[in-house]
Amino acid sequence: MQFITQSGGSIGPIGQGTWYLGEKPHFFQQELAALQTGIDAGMNLIDTAEMYGGGAAEKLVGEAIRGYDREKLYLVSKVFPYNAGRKNIFQSCENSLRRMNTDYMDLYLLHWRGSIPFAETAECMEELKERGLIRDWGVSNLDADDMEELFRIPGGESCRTDQILYHLGSRGIEFDLLPLLQKKDISVMAYCPLAQAGRLRQGLMESPAVREIAQTHGATPAQVLLAFLLSKPGVIPIPRTGKASHTLENAGAARLTLTGEELAALDAAFPAPKHKTPLDMQ
Repeated sequence: MQFITQSGGSIGPIGQGTWYLGEKPHFFQQELAALQTGIDAGMNLIDTAEMYGGGAAEKLVGEAIRGYDREKLYLVSKVFPYNAGRKNIFQSCENSLRRMNTDYMDLYLLHWRGSIPFAETAECMEELKERGLIRDWGVSNLDADDMEELFRIPGGESCRTDQILYHLGSRGIEFDLLPLLQKKDISVMAYCPLAQAGRLRQGLMESPAVREIAQTHGATPAQVLLAFLLSKPGVIPIPRTGKASHTLENAGAARLTLTGEELAALDAAFPAPKHKTPLDMQ
């Protein structure tokens, strides 16, 4: 599946995340420049959430998109599980739109599963579409069993994406969730595609296999990690950075195509599990 804007334009293969952005005033201008640099480089999908900084990231997005053609952007936000029912979702959506300085969202996601039934959330999402407040809706952090349950409820098949943690060092979704979503033509938005931090991220960036491939292409390890995800049909990585230089580095990964031999080397260094595993969160 390829995301399409309202005007029919396509979305760049790499998006921009905003987790932890907009929270510190002294970094605001730097983070604003990073997002705008990404838009200018073709990274016109921007993902955020009402949870991020209590709406601060959405406000940052709202400032970043000023002056740009709205129909050439693809804006995504997420609703708290406890707001994803008839009592609160309409107000939550309108609050997010106001903070983002737009009158509609291209995609609105259930941030994670809560106590509100899927059927109620799906019904409300469809009503938001009818009101013109969102174009499409999806989910986040739902595993294969959750998705199967979602597909069984009225309107569940209208889900457009599942946003989940996915990177070279966390490949559990390849066992069952990714094949299911690909079969249903539902895109995967891969958050933390470079891993969050700590030893796992360091191990990926310093992996001999990753570094050798990067050297061969005159690329960086981060670009190799993003290119690995881009090799998977229907997967859109959404790296987050507050620095314009890193944004350009991320954007450059779209020009990197890994060979079958290189993908095999990465697979050998970081094999996918051959059994069901829980969704990772790091």
